[in-house]
Amino acid sequence: MKMKRVINFGFGFLMFASCSSPSQPEDTTVETQSDTIQTVSIEKHEIAYSTDSTTMNGYVAYKNNLTEKKPGILVVHEWWGHNDYARKRADMLAELGYVALAVDMYGDGKQASHPADAGGFAGAVMGNFEEAKARFAKAIETLKATPNVDTTKIAAIGYCFGGSVALAMANSGFDLDAVAAFHSGLQLPVNPQEGMVKGKVLICNGSDDPFIPIEQVTSYKSLLDGAGVDYKYVSYEGTVHAFTNPGADAVGEKFELPLKYNKESDEKSWVELQELLESVF
Repeated sequence: MKMKRVINFGFGFLMFASCSSPSQPEDTTVETQSDTIQTVSIEKHEIAYSTDSTTMNGYVAYKNNLTEKKPGILVVHEWWGHNDYARKRADMLAELGYVALAVDMYGDGKQASHPADAGGFAGAVMGNFEEAKARFAKAIETLKATPNVDTTKIAAIGYCFGGSVALAMANSGFDLDAVAAFHSGLQLPVNPQEGMVKGKVLICNGSDDPFIPIEQVTSYKSLLDGAGVDYKYVSYEGTVHAFTNPGADAVGEKFELPLKYNKESDEKSWVELQELLESVF
């Protein structure tokens, strides 16, 4: 089937400034571990940043009226592009007290509505890895220039394509205190080597994800071990691709793809992320 050939190519390839006017702060109600309800006011706005060849449309979120420097977190989008899901994760990090930048790896805010387009966008980025590194470096520069960011404390997280990007950038030697990848491909353009990965690494994948076979997992863990990387690999049983995204079911049904949200695995992986960030910051 032609669709399957397109999808397999897309995922196979993955495994391998000016600022607009800020929007009004948004009140977000969150429930704490003590079951008390708190209202968190989040400042959020779009921000444009550029390499020599590409303009990216990012999104910054942080608690309103911050009075001290906070760690900065890059959020790298799924292969669909910089969309509301990536921004939602940035908002969630802001609620935790971090300054988050949802990056735009495709440029010009491009988004895909079909897997063939998504695979094309992702392949274009990872197929020119020097340009990908330049875009990532500019995102870090932009995050560090954001008010209230502690420039000595930077991490990156990513989903699907974004997880692959975050891992590959860590393997390339970017100075990141922590990297977290969710339902992420492990066949990357750059593999981990001793001394190159600066911080801790967290990988959260589904045990039943057909895009990430056990042989790929075993191989990548071996590379991490050989490079002496401080990492944690978490595999969630009964969980497939895109398990953190509540919109995965509808997309999976529409394009006949093995995508499915898993609330339990999503929540557990978010706890894993919080523990990682707390351990390094």
